[in-house]
Amino acid sequence: MSGNGNAAATAEEDTPKMRVIRVGTRKSQLARIQTDSVVATLKALYPGLQFEIIAMSTTGDKILDTALSKIGEKSLFTKELEHALERNEVDLVVHSLKDLPTVLPPGFTIGAVCKRESPYDAVVFHPKFVGKTLETLPEKSVVGTSSLRRAAQLQRKFPHLEFRNIRGNLNTRLRKLDELQEFSAIILAAAGLQRMGWQNRVGQILHPEECMYAGALGVEVRAKDQDILDLVGVLHDPETLLRCIAERSFLRHLEGGCSVPVAVHTAIKDGQLYLTGGVWSLNGAETMQDTMQTTIHVPVQHEDGPEDDPQLVGITARNIPRQPQLAAENLGISLATLLLNKGAKNILDVARQLNEAH
Repeated sequence: MSGNGNAAATAEEDTPKMRVIRVGTRKSQLARIQTDSVVATLKALYPGLQFEIIAMSTTGDKILDTALSKIGEKSLFTKELEHALERNEVDLVVHSLKDLPTVLPPGFTIGAVCKRESPYDAVVFHPKFVGKTLETLPEKSVVGTSSLRRAAQLQRKFPHLEFRNIRGNLNTRLRKLDELQEFSAIILAAAGLQRMGWQNRVGQILHPEECMYAGALGVEVRAKDQDILDLVGVLHDPETLLRCIAERSFLRHLEGGCSVPVAVHTAIKDGQLYLTGGVWSLNGAETMQDTMQTTIHVPVQHEDGPEDDPQLVGITARNIPRQPQLAAENLGISLATLLLNKGAKNILDVARQLNEAH
């Protein structure tokens, strides 16, 4: 008996253990769904690896009684996750790219930009206003949003409405909409509603001419962890990557964060990357927008082999040719420079001061 037992134990010891990759995420249901989708793709690509998801609360999840633009912290939804990366408690973190500042802390990089789903914002209406649009809501109806970007653009487009701050995860915001009588509608990312399976709540899709928005999922890793960079690099979607480089480059050059209304939209068509960007005053009365384009070749991964030079606007994509990445970055800088030369800085400075004063 003892001999058989020892043999079994030895066989178990000889079986190679699967390597475990630890994936950090926020605790919200949407964050978990987003992370699960990324992990499912990685599992299919790497059947010999095991993936463990570690969920945690961030500052932005805990402070729910203050508008995001007032908290004065750039890494509201990322800091705790980055601390876990730094302490080697997780190997990679899945984020919404809009939560990641355009300048990352030293030692971190975005190792993958996943294929963009719907890049639009959606309107969810209170049950008594189902069938309405923002245009047909009654005068002085209150619309909830956590974003200065949305509020400023929509205030300009729909001056008969009042836009008010609403915080909390998607479940919380929908509950506030349905159960409190405060809001006639709320604005949410269409992709988030789709991921949650709540497409039936979408009453209106806002297109870029109404409200510019650019969301995507990104995977943040330690910048010097080449092993993990190689692991997640296969998730890069070349078209989304180039669009995000242009968008983040524009936002970085304008210093656009949560505390100022800056928005951007991109499209790739017939070998051209189009970038539209704008700045708004807090009430939407003043705005400055423009569009620029550049010729771009959307590459296939590995076409030119690995590149040595690392990050552009916090993104590392060594398996994507460098030239189109640089063209996308330069497009963002050029458009931001154009707007700044036209006086965008004055609009942003006043918006920042007013936001801090209120």
